[in-house]
Order: sequence, then structure tokens, then C-alpha cells
Amino acid sequence: MSEITVAKFKDVASGLQPGQFAVGERTKIRGLADLDPIYKALLDRPITVTLGLITPDGRVGLTPMWFDYEGDKILVNTASHRAKCEWIRRQPQLTILVVNPDNPYHWVQIKCTVESEQREWERGGERVTKQLDKIWTKYTGNAPPYGLRDPGIDEKRVLFVCRVDRIATFGKP
Repeated sequence: MSEITVAKFKDVASGLQPGQFAVGERTKIRGLADLDPIYKALLDRPITVTLGLITPDGRVGLTPMWFDYEGDKILVNTASHRAKCEWIRRQPQLTILVVNPDNPYHWVQIKCTVESEQREWERGGERVTKQLDKIWTKYTGNAPPYGLRDPGIDEKRVLFVCRVDRIATFGKP
């Protein structure tokens, strides 16, 4: 596995300082397990994150969504009929912003690239359903199965498995 660069922004948690809000230092980590615990903790909380994608007109599309990861892979689970599914296929570089709901000056940004796409209706698709049920429970506290499938269509899900390219961090809890 290659190393991940982490850009640590200077924050104002301890008061004003020269160069605040700029990158203070860059470090390398081997994987998400090596991320500073004050940022790693954000990844494990049921925080609605913002997913940034490039849309067909070249602008950034932002979507609030549930977040999950396994090991060093970011998992993006979406319904196959949604526009963002095709946007991801066209431009497989994603940015995810996780902002601490208790302190908006404490956040982590993850830039990642899709490595694979798994479809619920194909061989091995049970992983897509299982992962969806997992985040359903994480975010709602309800037992599986996922309870928000569109009853008006035969909704099918897609799971994009992404490698982490770069991380940026800011602030303290």
C-alpha cells in the first residue's frame, strides 16, 4: 500500500496565529488507522458527510450522505438510478468532507478515487446490500433491512469502493 499525504491546516483552536487557515505541515500515514485519533473519531461517528463530485457541466455537485469505510477503503453506496451514480462513473475522483456537528472548525476532508464498482444485482452483490444495512443501523439505530428504498421502483444499489489519495485536517474537537 502506498502512503497517504495528510495536510494539517493551522487552526485557531488555541488562539490566533500567523498563517492561520493555511497548511501548517504535511505528514505521511500508511492508512486510515494511522490518522490522528481526533480526526479518525469523526469517521466512526454517524455524521452526515458532504460528497463532492464533478457534474457534466464541470461544476461541483454536493450531496449530503451517510459515510462508511472498511480498512483503508472509502465506501460510497447509492441507488443506481441517481444522477450521481453516472457522475461518479464519468469522473471517478471524489471528495468527502466530514464536519464535526459539535464544532464546525473541526473537520477532515478525504480525496479519493474509485477502484471498483459493485452492483447489488450482480454476482457478489450481497456485499452491497450488507453494507447498506450496516450504515442504516449506524445512522438510524434501526435493525436491518435498510428502510428507505423507493417503493415506486425496483431500487437497486451500487457500491463504489475508493482508495484514499489525500487527506486534509483542521481543528480540534
